[in-house]
Amino acid sequence: MAMATVLSFLFPLAGALILAFSAGRLGARASAVIGVGSVGLAALATVFLVMTHPGGGSATSVTLWNWIAVGDFQPTIGLAIDGLALVMMSVITGVGFLIHLFAAWYMTGEEGITRFYAWMNLFVFSMLLLVLGDNLLLLFLGWEGVGLCSYGLIGYYYQTSANGQAAFKAFLVTRIGDVFLALGLFLIFMELGTLDIATILARAPELWEQGSVSANLAALLVLGGALGKSAQVPLHTWLPDAMAGPTPVSALIHAATMVTAGVYLIARLNGLFLLAPDVLLLVGVIGAVSLLVAAFAALAQTDIKRVLAYSTMSQIGYMFVALGVGAFDAAIFHLVTHAFFKALLFLSAGAVIISCHHEQDMRRLGGLWRKLPVAYGGFIAGSAALVALPLVSAGFFSKDEILWQAMAADQTGLLLAGLLGAVLTGLYTVRLVLGTFHGEPGSDHARHPEPGTSLLTHHLPLVVLAVLSSFIGAWVYPGLGELFPAAPGQHTSAGHTLLQVLAMGAAIAGLLLAAWLFLWRRDWLADKVRQGPGARLWTLWHQAWGFDALFDRMLVQPWQLAVKYLRVDLVNLVMNLPAVVARVLNTGLVRSQNGRVRSYTLVMVLGAAVILVALALMPGGAA
Repeated sequence: MAMATVLSFLFPLAGALILAFSAGRLGARASAVIGVGSVGLAALATVFLVMTHPGGGSATSVTLWNWIAVGDFQPTIGLAIDGLALVMMSVITGVGFLIHLFAAWYMTGEEGITRFYAWMNLFVFSMLLLVLGDNLLLLFLGWEGVGLCSYGLIGYYYQTSANGQAAFKAFLVTRIGDVFLALGLFLIFMELGTLDIATILARAPELWEQGSVSANLAALLVLGGALGKSAQVPLHTWLPDAMAGPTPVSALIHAATMVTAGVYLIARLNGLFLLAPDVLLLVGVIGAVSLLVAAFAALAQTDIKRVLAYSTMSQIGYMFVALGVGAFDAAIFHLVTHAFFKALLFLSAGAVIISCHHEQDMRRLGGLWRKLPVAYGGFIAGSAALVALPLVSAGFFSKDEILWQAMAADQTGLLLAGLLGAVLTGLYTVRLVLGTFHGEPGSDHARHPEPGTSLLTHHLPLVVLAVLSSFIGAWVYPGLGELFPAAPGQHTSAGHTLLQVLAMGAAIAGLLLAAWLFLWRRDWLADKVRQGPGARLWTLWHQAWGFDALFDRMLVQPWQLAVKYLRVDLVNLVMNLPAVVARVLNTGLVRSQNGRVRSYTLVMVLGAAVILVALALMPGGAA
C-alpha cells in the first residue's frame, strides 16, 4: 500500500521530468503518450489504494524521510491516506486522466505540446502532494506548485499578450491568498508548536478555547488562503480571465481540482474552524455571496467558457455554504459530483471550440446540436447535473444535501441564497445550451463544423463523464461522515421532504423561467437589455458587478501613481549624496595632479592671488 501511494504521485512527476528535460526532441505523439500514460498509471495506483484501504475512519501514514530538522521544527515528507485523501486522489487522477486523454485530441497540431503535457503532469503531481501531505508545510509546497503550474498553463498561448496578462493576474491574486495562508502557518506553529495536521487537530482544542482570539485569527488566515485558490469573493477576479488557457486546462485546473483546494483545506482542518464558529459562519456567508454574484454574472456572458467559469465559482460557493454550516461531508460530496459534470461541460465546450475553428462566442455559434451530437449529448448531461435535475443527475443529490444541511442548521439566509442560486443556474444554463447548440448558426464556422471522430480521445472521455454526471456519480461517492464531526442534519430528518420539494421546485422553476424568457419572450428580452435600466443591469452583470474596475481604482491606479512619483527615489538620492560629492572632489583632485610644472605654477599664482584678495577684503586689511 505504501508503494502504491508513492507511485501515485511519482508517475506524474516522472512524466513531467521526462518531458521537461527532453529539450524538444520528443514528437507530439511521444509527448502525448508520456503525458497521458503517466496520469493513467497514477489512476491505476489510486484504484489499488481504494481497493486495499480498510475503510471507515482509519488512516495510514507513510513517512518517506525527514525534510528539515531545526530544533523542534522537524517536518517530514510524510503522506497520510484516509477516506478524504482517497476521494481527492480519485478525482485528481481519474478525472485528470480523462482530461489528459481528451487533450490528446484537442491539442492536435498545437505548438509546444511537450511543454503542455509537462505542465499538466507537474500540476497533477503538485495536487496529489497537496492532498496527501500529512503536515501543512508539505501541503503548502503542493499548494504553491499548483499555483505555479496554473500560471504556466493559463499563459500557454504566450504569443498573445492578453494571455500573459491573464496568467499574471491569476498568479498575483492567488498569491494574496497564499500570503494569508503562510501567515496562518506561522501562527499555528508559534501557538501549537507543530505543523502536523493530526497533531494540530488534537492539540488545538486543548490549548485554545472556542472563540478565542488565536483560534479566530488562525481560521481567518487559513480562510484567506482558501478564498484565493477557490476563487471566492473578493479574491475571485482571476478565474474568468484564466479561461485564456487551453480548454483541457480549464477542465482540469479551474473546474475539477485546483479551485476546490480551498474546500479541501477547510474540510481537512475542520477541527480548527469548529473552534472559531464566527469564522465558520463567515465561510458560509462568503459562499452564499459568491454563488449569487457569479450566477448573475453568468447570465450576461457571451463567451461559453466564461459562463462556465462563473458557474464554477457559483458551485464552489455552494461548497462553502456547506462548510459554513458544518456539513463537511456534503461539501466534499458536491466537490466530487461537480468535478464530474463541470469537467464534462468544459470538455464538451472544447469539442465545440475546436470543431468550430476556435470560435467560442455564443453569438457566432448556434445550430450545432445535429452536427456535433456527441458534444451536444455531453453538454446536455453536464447541464442536467449543473441545474440539479431531480433524481436523474448527480448534482441533484449533492446540492440537495447542502440545502438540507443549511435548513437543518437553521440558517435561513444561506438556504434562501442556495434556492435563488438554483433558479439562476437554470436560467444561465438554458441560455448557454440554446445559444450554443440551437437556433440559426451565427457564422460560417458554426455552419460548417468539423466534429471529432476519435473514439478513444474524443468520444470516450465525454461518455464516461456523462455517465458519472448522472445519478451513478452520486452512487460512487463513498460518504465520509465518519471522518467529520456530525452535520446539523445527521440525526434528524424533520423537514427533509419539504426541502427536497423546494429544491426540485427551484430547479424546475429556473428551467421554466428560462424557457419563457429565451424562447417565447426572446424579442421582448432583447429589447429590454438593449436600452434603459435593463441595459445598465446587463452591463453591470457582464462586468461581474464591477469588481475589476473597483480593484483597479482602489489598488492598481494608486499603486501606479505611487510608482510614477517614486520613480526618482528621494531617499536614495539623499543616501547617495556623500558618494556623489566624494566622486566630484576626487575627479577634481585627479585632474589637478597632471605632472605639468606650468599647471602647478599657475595654480600657485592663482592661489596666492586669491589669498591676497581675501586679505585685502578683510576688515582692516588695507592697513
